[in-house]
Amino acid sequence: MKNSEAIAALSALANEHRLAVYRLLVQAGPEGLPAGALADKLALPASSLSFHLAHLTRAGLIEQRRESRSLIYSADFTAMNGLVGFLTENCCGGATCAPAAQPKKRKAS
Repeated sequence: MKNSEAIAALSALANEHRLAVYRLLVQAGPEGLPAGALADKLALPASSLSFHLAHLTRAGLIEQRRESRSLIYSADFTAMNGLVGFLTENCCGGATCAPAAQPKKRKAS
């Protein structure tokens, strides 16, 4: 992935509505969801949803297909994995990464 592609993807996700749309599509899996279902689940007007879907499509994060009279949107998992790979490439400079932080134990009062 090129820097410009990563910037476009991250920029597209840097909006509360687009991030919510994208997370719903990731949860839906490869089958995706119709635009109407997305609008209902997120309580977004159709015109606003169309704007956000177009932005995510231009960034290469989602795909659109037509099934009969419905437009079905799905996450592009190859693009998602590419972005995560780009962000974590050369993690920790090749050294073993530090273990995940453990939750602090509460002291009894």
